[in-house]
Amino acid sequence: MEPAGRLRLISPGGFIRIARGSLHSTLPMTPATTTSDARRRRALGQIVLLSAGFLVLVAISVASVLLVNKARKDNALVVHTVEVESQISNLLLEIRRAESATRAYLLTTEPQYLTEYQSAAANILPALDHLARLSADNPVQTANTARLKDAVHRRLADFARSIDGAGITDIAARVDVLRASSSTEAVQAIADISRAMRVEEDRLFGMRTANADQTQILASSVTIAGSSMVIALAGLAIFLVRRSSRIRDEAETQLRDINVTLETTVDERTADLREANEEIQRFAYIVSHDLRSPLVNIMGFTSELEELRGDIFRRISSLSRTASLAPALPEDATDSAEPVLEGPDKQLSDDFNESLAFIKSSIDKMDRLIGAILNLTREGRREFKPERINIRELIDNIAKTVAHQAVEAEARFEIGSLPNLVSDRLALEQIFSNLIDNALKYLKDGVPGEIAITGRTKLGFAIYEISDNGRGIDPKDHQRIFDLFRRAGTQDKPGQGIGLAHVRALVRRLGGTMSVASELHNGSTFTITLPINWTGKSRDKES
Repeated sequence: MEPAGRLRLISPGGFIRIARGSLHSTLPMTPATTTSDARRRRALGQIVLLSAGFLVLVAISVASVLLVNKARKDNALVVHTVEVESQISNLLLEIRRAESATRAYLLTTEPQYLTEYQSAAANILPALDHLARLSADNPVQTANTARLKDAVHRRLADFARSIDGAGITDIAARVDVLRASSSTEAVQAIADISRAMRVEEDRLFGMRTANADQTQILASSVTIAGSSMVIALAGLAIFLVRRSSRIRDEAETQLRDINVTLETTVDERTADLREANEEIQRFAYIVSHDLRSPLVNIMGFTSELEELRGDIFRRISSLSRTASLAPALPEDATDSAEPVLEGPDKQLSDDFNESLAFIKSSIDKMDRLIGAILNLTREGRREFKPERINIRELIDNIAKTVAHQAVEAEARFEIGSLPNLVSDRLALEQIFSNLIDNALKYLKDGVPGEIAITGRTKLGFAIYEISDNGRGIDPKDHQRIFDLFRRAGTQDKPGQGIGLAHVRALVRRLGGTMSVASELHNGSTFTITLPINWTGKSRDKES
């Protein structure tokens, strides 16, 4: 049955948590819950899409930069080829100028032609050197330039001889000198070498122009392809954004429709929750209270049985003495005198006493458990009242109340900075008292105890840590110790296994959380996180 299942977690916070589960199971699922996976998939798709678009843009940019650099180099080579051809033409022009000035000077001996010759001859060698530097990147042209230099030097020598021949007075003789200088091998060599150099540069010009054109076409293709991909991705992004907007609008519409009835539904479920919680507490109280009636009877009959024990065993002792012809008890023996038993009768008496002691011990334990259940149900009905609390003062008072236990355990307290709270004073006293009492109770034997209480604040919450150097708790028992009537480790200390369950329930009612960090034989640290300004509404109740 459901009530029996709920009684398994009897605690002020436990009632609310069980009922809360039933509330959640009946509330309608919101669109945000049902479409969370779809939203995650859409978000992942959008991230992938944006990443793809970014990678495309990066690839296009890198490819464009590389192709532009290559195109610049190809165009530079084309321009370089044009410069070489232009320099060849400049060199040949200067040679022709020098040749024309030489002829004119031989025929007329006019000084102006001599000046023009000297100017042209002075420009030939620098032009030749410039051509050599421009064509130095091409081994073929380097060889042609070396041959051309030899021919040009020979031609300049011819010009010099012709100028020297201008001093001849006979016109016919000067014409013969002119004819001789025009038919030298140097003239033909210069013509052949320059023609070969032009052919080589024409070949390079065609190849380099083709490379430049190909690079331009490739750059254009990359730009067009990249632009097309960007446009496609942009279109897909627009489609996805519009679809997400449409889905969001539909979800908002559904959410508005649900919100119309959600408040009423929550109010109804809250009322059911409160009624179920009160019913469980009443049920637990009645059950615990009713358990006391048979327990009182058992306790009464046990006391009567204990009183009858003397009578029973005195009669057994008398019968044993009569059977064995032993002297009877003296007449002054009182009814309360312990009968003298021997042999099997003494063993029977010892077994009877042992069984009676076990029954009384079990009755006492059950009485304590019933009392603990009743205290928990009363605590669950208590209304918490928030107030400003000086936590350092509260801890100091608790330490004073357990000072005698600390002296016996050779333990000392280290109390650090503790932030103040607005919370329920009694609940905090119970929380810290339980944890400090447990720290003292489970210290190592023969080892001076060290118990540290520290605190700090973070994001509107106060975090308190109670640490000790005691026995510690096995990690597999970290959750077990918070269960009602469950204990961990060696059970050599008094207790019913209620303290930590009660503490966690109180912490949750105060809107906080509780955890433990511990290893066996290495001490324990209990961490409590509580809101600094508690308004009187617990997390469980708000749920």
